[in-house]
Amino acid sequence: MEILGIDIGGSGIKGAPVDITTGELTAERFRVPTPKPTKPDGVAESVKILVDHFNWKGPIGCGFPTVVKNGMSVTKSNIHRSWVGTQVDKLFEEATGLPVTVINDADSAGLAEMTFGAGRGKMGLVITITIGTGLGTGVFFDGKLIPNFELGRVFYKNGELIEYFAADSARKKENLSYKVWGKRFNKFLKHTNRIMSPDLFIIGGGASKKLDLFENQITVDVPLIVAEKRNNAGIIGAAMAANYWPK
Repeated sequence: MEILGIDIGGSGIKGAPVDITTGELTAERFRVPTPKPTKPDGVAESVKILVDHFNWKGPIGCGFPTVVKNGMSVTKSNIHRSWVGTQVDKLFEEATGLPVTVINDADSAGLAEMTFGAGRGKMGLVITITIGTGLGTGVFFDGKLIPNFELGRVFYKNGELIEYFAADSARKKENLSYKVWGKRFNKFLKHTNRIMSPDLFIIGGGASKKLDLFENQITVDVPLIVAEKRNNAGIIGAAMAANYWPK
């Protein structure tokens, strides 16, 4: 069975049909720039461009970068404030004429990793972390998703969100070495461990490809492994969500 998976990010919106029995993309993924500002109507138009590109006629799953409850965005996170209170699934359904399931983007990436990637068969409390503009987290217990755990948005020092201190965007913005930044990321892991006591961390996102440059700074007493699905995780997990929670 194929479902179109769409991953909405801060810089790009990408998608592809996914065979949800294998987790494989069945066509080359297609990407369009995320409109600026990231207001609802513009993003909905971009989603329709992806749907038209694949001449898609079936169900759609979408990973969206906010807390999502019953298809509604209830936070703005790192996108435009006008999304708060928007029924995202209905907006995209009106734009495409197709059934759309919407979940948090970090949750969708985690679903892919836990089903087809490094987390397959892992029991206990597992936290997937996507290191990028923010710190996207997916939380799973015995393989089941506990949705909308935005651990990167926990307050740290002076009311600052910890992802502003420890995400890959902070490394780039402040021109930090991987050694210096790695100590920051380790603080995030230790803080998360203190409040949640996970059995395993799975890290993905761009910085995970450079683990050898900062792994010596990781001292948290929790096993840590690198994600396998990388840039396709959000697409795969979004498609899976549409199968798990069909419209």
